[in-house]
Amino acid sequence: MTAQLIDGKVIAQKVREEVAAEVAKRTAAGKPQPVLATVLVGDRPDSAAYVASKGKACQELGMGSISPHLPADATQEQVEALVKELNDDPKVSGILVQLPLPSHLNEERVLSLINIEKDVDGFSPINIGRLAQKGREPLFVPCTPYGCIYLLEQSGVKIEGANAVVLGRSNIVGMPAALLLIGKNATVTVCHSRTRDLPGVVRQADILIAAIGKTEMVRGDWIKPGAAVIDVGINAVPVLNADGTPAISEKTGKPKQKLVGDVKFDEALEVAGFLTPVPGGVGPMTIAMLMKNTAHAAVIQNP
Repeated sequence: MTAQLIDGKVIAQKVREEVAAEVAKRTAAGKPQPVLATVLVGDRPDSAAYVASKGKACQELGMGSISPHLPADATQEQVEALVKELNDDPKVSGILVQLPLPSHLNEERVLSLINIEKDVDGFSPINIGRLAQKGREPLFVPCTPYGCIYLLEQSGVKIEGANAVVLGRSNIVGMPAALLLIGKNATVTVCHSRTRDLPGVVRQADILIAAIGKTEMVRGDWIKPGAAVIDVGINAVPVLNADGTPAISEKTGKPKQKLVGDVKFDEALEVAGFLTPVPGGVGPMTIAMLMKNTAHAAVIQNP
């Protein structure tokens, strides 16, 4: 068996095109364009790159974006004051605080301040609480797990009645993904570092969402034949020459690196029924679903 690859780039592009069409229709009707505010605190290069990519996506889809930037030594009061200011700004549809924040800041306090109608990251305790309760719908679902479920559905994977395993219990991916699967009538097991016989538990999964943050941890013999595997992991590893030595970039003189997931791809490919590659699987979906959430926020605030 060779798994069917789930192309996140193609599916994400379809989502982006749908959002762009909605935004164009909205602005043509004389309504204000959706605007995303992405708060950056500090100077982490990776965080700055993520913020820039979100701004670029907004521009491509006809939406506005602003990126308020505070220094790394900003106080809790300064960050909270900025979030409150954005809450009160009628031009801002969605607010995203780029994580992680500098260690001296209380992330939970900052996130809990975001107006629920502008919580496009879906991390508000109210949105997560609604996600966890039967019969209650959150205004927004966290973007990465939202993208994971969307990939499964678009690929024709049947979720209802399936045995699903979520590997990892983070607030950002693991727990929301488990709640979404439960909401779609899967039977869900959440695994973590203290799970006994982890390979044996994972092997029962018709659907596996791997978000443990450990390089190529899930091996081929962990996977049930025909299972749908969504690999959320993004891990940088060195590129090796044929003799096992690190490959060096001619341009930079530094060792080359490549991205791999939490699943050993080549082994999983021979066993799984569906499989996301890394890169090109879940990654493109995260920003696509953020754009979808931001457009939805504009409709909530100004129908």
